[in-house]
Amino acid sequence: MSTITPTARVADFAKMKRVARFVGVRLLLALVTLWLLSMIVFAGGQLLPGDVGRAILGPLADARAVAALNHQLGVDRPLLTQYTGWIGHFLRGDMGESYAFRSAVAPFIGDALWNSAKLGALAFVVVVPLGIAGGVYAALHSGRWIDRVISIGGLTATVVPEFVSSIVLILIFGVWLQWLPIEATAPAEAGVFTQLKHLILPVLPLVFVFFGYIARMARAGTVEALDADYTRTAILKGLPQRVVIGRHVLRNALLPTVTVAATQLGYMIGGLVVVETLFHYQGIGSLIYNAAKSKDFPMLEAGVLTVGVIYTAANLIADALYVVLNPRLRTGDAT
Repeated sequence: MSTITPTARVADFAKMKRVARFVGVRLLLALVTLWLLSMIVFAGGQLLPGDVGRAILGPLADARAVAALNHQLGVDRPLLTQYTGWIGHFLRGDMGESYAFRSAVAPFIGDALWNSAKLGALAFVVVVPLGIAGGVYAALHSGRWIDRVISIGGLTATVVPEFVSSIVLILIFGVWLQWLPIEATAPAEAGVFTQLKHLILPVLPLVFVFFGYIARMARAGTVEALDADYTRTAILKGLPQRVVIGRHVLRNALLPTVTVAATQLGYMIGGLVVVETLFHYQGIGSLIYNAAKSKDFPMLEAGVLTVGVIYTAANLIADALYVVLNPRLRTGDAT
């Protein structure tokens, strides 16, 4: 029966302390980031041109009616008072009331997030395994023509904006060939396969952009791992190639790819604004864009800050996974 020595207990406690400090620092930075984001979002909303009351009542409305509506909505109060009131309610789970719809913001945000989550999840399910497989395959054939095709093709797809690739895809597969529907929103009561068919075209521009990032990181990590001493030792021991790649190469090569895949979520939100607008999809990107056009401050601010919370949470999860997968961060050999 094995016993844990006091020295081992001290070492385990030191490892846990380092991990807690690592995660704690990033959590603190995340909270500061969200606080700064809330101020930037609020200030940005105030800088939008136009008048809230005028935007709601129309250009022919009487000036006194516009002023009365602005007073009712509270947009004529001091900015500091508006900010503290808004952020205080947001922290308590109250996102406020939409100026445009005159109803609670939270249900609109929830529905839009669900729609965007379906689109983003489908894009991630496609691009992450595809990017990792492409990068690893290119690394295993480094210097050959397939490596150059994957690397150059991925880099080219990365620099093409989503609105360009979306328009090209719409013209080819939606207008000329008529293989796929242009509208991303499926009919009511549509089945799962029908919904997926409507989401294929909007997903492809996102896949094109993020494939290059993930494939390059996977390739670089795999090339480095293939040249490492532990890989050469495993080969000299006579282990099969699939065992060497699966147990030694990929485990170490994919560490940076985990972080990159999570941080791409923030960039994907920016792409969703373009894609959802072009494909008439009622997601969070389209909601934020329309709120900005109509000067619907509560909807705009709640939407952007909610996206910020999701992005920050994704980065924290990536950091936690990196700690779990990287033993150097638990032993203090890396910072």
